[in-house]
Amino acid sequence: MSFSKETQRELSQSAMILPQEQMKRGGVKSKKLFIGIPKEVSMQENRVGLVPEAVQLLVNNGHRVAVETGAGENSNFSDNEYSESGADIAYSTKDVYEAELILKVEPISEEEREFLKPKQVLISAMQLNVQPKNYIKKLMDKKVTAIAWDYIADEAGSLPIVRSMGEIAGTTAILNAAEYLNNLKGQGIMLGGITGVPPTQVVILGAGTVGEYAANAALGLGADVRVFDNSITRLRRLQHSVAHRISTSTLQPKVLHKALMRADVVIGAIRSNTGRTPCVVTEEMVRNMKAGSVIVDVSIDQGGCFETSKVTTHNDPTYEVHDIIHYCVPNMTSLVSRTASNALSNVVGPLVLQMGDEGGIENMIRNHQGIQNGVYLYNGTLTNRYLGESLKLPFKDLKLLLAAF
Repeated sequence: MSFSKETQRELSQSAMILPQEQMKRGGVKSKKLFIGIPKEVSMQENRVGLVPEAVQLLVNNGHRVAVETGAGENSNFSDNEYSESGADIAYSTKDVYEAELILKVEPISEEEREFLKPKQVLISAMQLNVQPKNYIKKLMDKKVTAIAWDYIADEAGSLPIVRSMGEIAGTTAILNAAEYLNNLKGQGIMLGGITGVPPTQVVILGAGTVGEYAANAALGLGADVRVFDNSITRLRRLQHSVAHRISTSTLQPKVLHKALMRADVVIGAIRSNTGRTPCVVTEEMVRNMKAGSVIVDVSIDQGGCFETSKVTTHNDPTYEVHDIIHYCVPNMTSLVSRTASNALSNVVGPLVLQMGDEGGIENMIRNHQGIQNGVYLYNGTLTNRYLGESLKLPFKDLKLLLAAF
């Protein structure tokens, strides 16, 4: 049986607005989700869980989205933009937490935790190294399922949101370093190089995504770049991905010390997959650097990779140790929050859409290893081995829990 184009269009539009579950290909019922986006309350967190375009995509597919008033204002998204995209504007945090799926950027605060209900699903950053034992225990008591977006993996096994944020952080680190080298705040050096003047010396610690994008940004400005990492595989991959041939080295203390003595800018871009970032630059190494040089420790959210690093804020981002300028702001991507929010939405929006198509969040967790990789609480049971062992809390394997239900 065939239909005219007009009839097909009417059928398609009717299918989009059906409020109940529908039968999909293969006998899987799609589920309409209720998604809540609270306003971030963490210090200087300017990003938002979903941008208006992503909200519109979800609403057009039959899902309901509640956005707390002002949630997008620090990323220059107004309540009106969300409303026009089909979202319900909630004027209290409690109303947002009536949703079955909560999308946050930062880990949930103690005040917000009180709004959680059993069987609710929370997707946010986890930040393993800063979570106290009592915080995790109270979250367990709420009987929720919690998924860390920084550990969600794609089909290739990589972490797409972490990579997106790393791309932004690497580029931003070089732009910040350039600002603190000029006359207004530093020794009057232009980051890069021009004809007849020796180029700026940039040392990058870590050959992951942050290091790769920092290297590309510095090379684009004409700087002389050297990258250190203990993984030959990462160094080789970075060497192939950047536009120019650069100097690379393993983290040998004597070689690193000499490079730091010549450096104008040092970017700390080492990431730990489990806990604290290893400290690879001692205070003595910092003492021997050129006065007025700039350290940007992107790894500070995992403890930092310089012995002299301490957390700073966007309002007061730098301090000096041994005449070396230190920039140690965690969450550097929040400085360019609109770009970062769009990057976050590019991953989270389609992910939530897929959850609905596959019959709900429970089915998504069961059927996708990448989502399982991010689950650290399942209906109140701790499933993350690192958290369990480090905090001495009981934990169970997620696959065993899924098999039991």
